[in-house]
Amino acid sequence: MTRIAIMGAGAAGSYIGAFLTREGQDITFIDQWPEHVETMKRDGIRASGSQGDFTVPVKALHLTEAQSLFAREGEPFDIAFVAVKSYDTEWATHFIKRYLKPTGFVVSSQNCMNDELIASIVGWEREVPCVMSHIEVALWEPGHVTRGGEPGRDHGHDVFRVGETNGRVTPRVEHLVNMLSCIDGAKVTTNIWGERWAKLAQNSMGNPVGGISGLGSQGMAQDPRARMLRIHLARETVLVGKALNYNVEPVAGFDADTWARANEGDVFEEIDANLQARRGRVDWHSSMAQDVKKGRRSEIDYMNGYVVRKGQEVGVPTPASAAVVAAMREIDAGRLKPDPYNIDRVLEEAGL
Repeated sequence: MTRIAIMGAGAAGSYIGAFLTREGQDITFIDQWPEHVETMKRDGIRASGSQGDFTVPVKALHLTEAQSLFAREGEPFDIAFVAVKSYDTEWATHFIKRYLKPTGFVVSSQNCMNDELIASIVGWEREVPCVMSHIEVALWEPGHVTRGGEPGRDHGHDVFRVGETNGRVTPRVEHLVNMLSCIDGAKVTTNIWGERWAKLAQNSMGNPVGGISGLGSQGMAQDPRARMLRIHLARETVLVGKALNYNVEPVAGFDADTWARANEGDVFEEIDANLQARRGRVDWHSSMAQDVKKGRRSEIDYMNGYVVRKGQEVGVPTPASAAVVAAMREIDAGRLKPDPYNIDRVLEEAGL
């Protein structure tokens, strides 16, 4: 049987691991939140929300217990899902690498562009990107992960997009897709970099706006200034991706060429109307907004900050991205509180 480690049992890792455990996969959770690990050991993990509600017993370890893995289990892991925040990627990959089989590999099921960093630690041949597109998960209490929105398979949306970094279709990515299909729609992609950049654009247009304003999905959909900022953030991200020669996949239902023209009146109005209509049934808070509520450091430097840095490399201006990065850094430092007024401040600083 394939032995799988979930390195980082946050919202995404807990959700993936809960479903795979229910399907009979051999899963071990490794995490640094003591209360979460102890709750999982005692009560199992509960997954609730739009894909149903269930609880399963799981194997969970503190980081300090991982050194006993070989003695306790007898075999290293075949697959390690790295599901930590982007700023924890380096140490987490080094940590789990020692517990992988020589033929084992790492799956990055994270936000942001962490594949190159992971590959520099384990080798390109041992790293597989997994994009989780349009999935809303949260971990507000130990041992309970919940999902909002509608199940992707209800409308044919493939949440999980798995691909080799060289674009080939291999047995291991097909195996991963088959496993993940128990959670939601999943597919093999030959354009993983275009998928990654589209996910970056989706994150960059929603996460920081929720983080600086405190607004949820419905609040952002109803606020015209929030929609304006989201459109400019996505446009900048897509333009940078195109300049880097990525074949950027559609973002929020619009292709890359449409986003590149989002500053044109008729195109802007079409996208704006779509964002206003896509408010969802639940006023869901982005992962960055969740981090702010928990008092955790945000991933802003790995999302919009990454866009700014890459934009400078290819000569693409990113004023909205730079302004939202500055605002989120103030919030991370505790010098600014989330408030819808911050949207006006960012738009003004960006010259919009």
